[in-house]
Amino acid sequence: MLNDHAVIRLKPKTNAQRVRHGFPWIYDNELVTDRRTKALRPGSLAILHDHAQNILGLFAVNPNSKIFARKLSDDVDIVIDADWFAQKIRLALALREQLYSKPYYRLVHAEADHLPGLIIDRFSDLLVIQPNAAWVDDLLPALVDALKVVMSPTSIVVNGAGRARILEGLDDSRRMALGEMPTDAIAVPMNGAVYFADVAEGQKTGIFYDQRPNHQFVKGLSAGKTVLDVFSHVGGFGLAAMAQGAASVTCIDGSQPALDLAIRGAAATKSDVPFETIKSDAFDAMVEMAAAGKIFEVVVCDPPAFAPQKASREVGLRAYERVARLASALVAQVVI
Repeated sequence: MLNDHAVIRLKPKTNAQRVRHGFPWIYDNELVTDRRTKALRPGSLAILHDHAQNILGLFAVNPNSKIFARKLSDDVDIVIDADWFAQKIRLALALREQLYSKPYYRLVHAEADHLPGLIIDRFSDLLVIQPNAAWVDDLLPALVDALKVVMSPTSIVVNGAGRARILEGLDDSRRMALGEMPTDAIAVPMNGAVYFADVAEGQKTGIFYDQRPNHQFVKGLSAGKTVLDVFSHVGGFGLAAMAQGAASVTCIDGSQPALDLAIRGAAATKSDVPFETIKSDAFDAMVEMAAAGKIFEVVVCDPPAFAPQKASREVGLRAYERVARLASALVAQVVI
């Protein structure tokens, strides 16, 4: 080995085969932890050994996180720099260009692109980076340099906000790495509809690209149907249904700014489908609709993470159960 990386070691009872077969995370309770291990700098690199001292790869570590280590490479001597990032981004870009005809998509999807904890969303020549792991924060200048070379963007937003960063012990901030912050929401053509993403103030990167296939699926169910989109954000499912010629679309969300963007999207989609937004707590709105006897042929619920941690599992399960129960009461019965 030609490097001076620290070494971390699995406990004897930890299943090393899971790591060898590609699982990218090591939890803090799976490692032998001592004063030296706990003192490792968040974002630094370390070589993982199993209990028999066999090398399992190069990992980025964060002693402040439940996910102590995230795998970066099988090659422990590789240099993690702008060239390394550029190689990963070129591969991710080549895959997306086979899937999408327009430059609006999730360019990098964390572990799926072998870049754990990193999200990059593309809005034509503007990129939004979500650095959700300490190692990405640490190597952000190299990442930005690689994006400039591979993507030639005019603007790069670094969105360091959200629950994932809190769990990593990272700060909450949003800034520009290149160019100027947009002063208005960005129009995003997707699934036959037009969405508006607020990359400056909106939730996460401004739009949920990861739900794109699910939006397309619901779109296929919606022609001529009355559609209810609960927890709609900027209209993800509702606007896709509108593009398919739904009989009507109703969106419920607790954020008026998000609903305002849904309204703009409905207008830009240029459909004559009746479109309604309701600003309300979703649970309250569904109770009121059921009491009023309202029903819909397609009901979609995309709730937030009610159980982001194990400690909130039971509360989260009860919340999801209530969503399902309230939503099912609003579904029209099929008449044969």
